[in-house]
Amino acid sequence: MSQYLYLVRHGEHQDAQHGVADGPLSPRGIRQAELLAERIGGVPFTAAWHAPSTSATQTAALLHRKLPAVQPRASALLFDCVPSGPSSDLPPAFATWFHSVSAAEIDAGRAQMADAVAEFFSPGGGERHDLIVTHNFVIAWFVRQVFDAPDWRWLGLNQAHCGLTILRVRSAKPPVLLVHNDLAHLPFELRTGLPETLPV
Repeated sequence: MSQYLYLVRHGEHQDAQHGVADGPLSPRGIRQAELLAERIGGVPFTAAWHAPSTSATQTAALLHRKLPAVQPRASALLFDCVPSGPSSDLPPAFATWFHSVSAAEIDAGRAQMADAVAEFFSPGGGERHDLIVTHNFVIAWFVRQVFDAPDWRWLGLNQAHCGLTILRVRSAKPPVLLVHNDLAHLPFELRTGLPETLPV
């Protein structure tokens, strides 16, 4: 049997341009969530979870308003975190990123993501469609998990605000990436959150 994970990064929040990690959604973030709800309105969701952060909670609430059958639940396993630290195979170009991250943060993030994979990568006995509203690094780690890539490879995998990534997790076969950071539901002016502006 298969489990489909619909991974969504929260909408843009009001202080995102000033480097603040969390906060209430901006008007643009609200519109991103509304358009995402229209995009996924026909999916027969089995369950929904969201990070307890303000931005993820508000995004999930907007999705629930448009999709009343979706009842999101908060999960501490979906908080933003640093999933892994420096390693011998880490490319030097990424090494400086960890200068401001403590060993305790890395240990906590590594443990959190191990528990998150065990919790959410669980297809069970029937077909499932599960919605997860979370943060960029969590989605990047889940994508890395699908490819069984080196731990550091979540770095450089970026998700736009309210971009859509879909994974298929199977009990008898390896998981697969079906869609990554799909932005078809967002017009150009609402495509925020990426390190670089996309030309299309």
